[in-house]
Parts: sequence; structure tokens; C-alpha cells
Amino acid sequence: MAFTDRSLPAREAILGAARARFAADGYDRATVRAIAADAGVDPSMVIRYFGSKRQLFARAAVFDLRLPDLTAAPRERLGDVLATHLLDRWEGDDGLQILLRTATTDDDAAERMRAIFAGQLAPQIAAITGDEAIAFTRAGLVATQALGTALCRYVLRLPPIVAMTPAEIVTWIAPTFQRYLTGARPFSG
Repeated sequence: MAFTDRSLPAREAILGAARARFAADGYDRATVRAIAADAGVDPSMVIRYFGSKRQLFARAAVFDLRLPDLTAAPRERLGDVLATHLLDRWEGDDGLQILLRTATTDDDAAERMRAIFAGQLAPQIAAITGDEAIAFTRAGLVATQALGTALCRYVLRLPPIVAMTPAEIVTWIAPTFQRYLTGARPFSG
């Protein structure tokens, strides 16, 4: 659908309101009416510009890890590099909160979260380790630590985790990332 330049401020206001509402309420509880009210527009404009709540969510919940080239990092620092990068991304992008809140109750959002880690992290792990067969397992293990930390810090707001600085969190989780990224396989086969 082609938009005129006059519609740009309204569309941006709707997307901003949707990101905030989805982050605060999750997909299920956020309503088109509430998003429209937050954006200062009529609910029909939300539907006109985005088609449906699901289509609006798909546009609002874009999240790219924007991973650094891990193959260029010193092998012994991979956990630290990745943990630092992910914390920096989470601190500055509400897209993760939107996906995290919604992925617990919505299959499409959960699939999007799975695709992010499988599609963006697993190929780099395969390049680092030379072991394509276990790259997705390693990426999945990194995701358990990364998403667990994000869930506790940004969604559940667990006081001890919220109180930590990003550098403190990195100090705690980087060794685990390192083991998941480059550690010996605990089994064969």
C-alpha cells in the first residue's frame, strides 16, 4: 500500500504507540483501540495503515540482533563479546521486550524469537567451531541464558537483576556463553 507523505507522522505515532503498548501489555492484552488512543488517532486509522493487530505487531516487533562478526573476535573472548553486545542491544531496543512478552503466549512471536537466534547466531557458531551439526544446539543454549536474563531484567523486573549494571551482568553470564559457544561437547554422537 502506497502512503502519502502526509500519513508518515500518523504511521510513526501508531508504530511508537504500538511498541510501547505491546512492550507493556504483551500482544494478547494490547488492543487496537488502546494503541490508537496512545497515538492520538482513530482506531480505523490503525487498521487503514496496518491492516490488523497482527500485522501491526509484525511491523512493531522487528528485532535484529545485529551481531558483531564473532569470527573476528579472539576465541577466548567470544562469551564476553557476545554478552556485552546483547546487553547493549537490549538496553536500547524495546523490540526485544515486545517479542519476549508476546512469545510466551503467541506462537507467531515464539517462532520469530526462535528464528532470530537460529538464523542470526547459529551460522556464526558453525563458522567459529567448524561443527555445523551442533551449531543450532549451541545457539539454543546461548538463547536459554540470553532470554532468561532478558526475561528477568526487562519483563519480570527481578530486583537483583534489575539492580545490576550491564557490566556486572556480562561478568556473570559471559563465562556461560563462552562454554556454550566453544566448550567441548559433553557427549558424542
